[in-house]
Amino acid sequence: MKSYAMRKEDAPAQKDWVLIDAEGVVLGRLAAAVAGILRGKTKPTYTPRVDCGDHVVVVNAEKVKLTGNKLRDRILYHHTGFPGGIKERTMGFILSGKNPERAILKAVERMLPKESPLARRQLTHLHVYKGPSHPHEAQQPKALDFAACNPKNKRSRAQ
Repeated sequence: MKSYAMRKEDAPAQKDWVLIDAEGVVLGRLAAAVAGILRGKTKPTYTPRVDCGDHVVVVNAEKVKLTGNKLRDRILYHHTGFPGGIKERTMGFILSGKNPERAILKAVERMLPKESPLARRQLTHLHVYKGPSHPHEAQQPKALDFAACNPKNKRSRAQ
């Protein structure tokens, strides 16, 4: 019995579109699922070196939840490039700011393979939006109720 390995030429030209509502969903679980869809791990023809994943549209990015005290205790750092230019922000500050979709983008980016052109190309298929509306209605994305897949995916109590 031979195993199937997709070639770059055999990759599907037409990718599917998946819509996920992030309201009340735990960030890490959402990022892991989205990374799997982007890589194509949900398909039987998955091959690690071929871009065989789908496009993912995530709405309500500002309503994603974190478990424990990560909203105030988790500190994210970045550097401006100047001497003494290290900056820090809490996850709560990022989610309440003007670009809360960055939290989901960075979480998914860190779950894709590191430093590869394939991962950068797969990340371009992720579309994250702050509110409930998105400009991809023409692609007719299939709604995936991620919160209902597992009771642990949705955070019921307010944090």
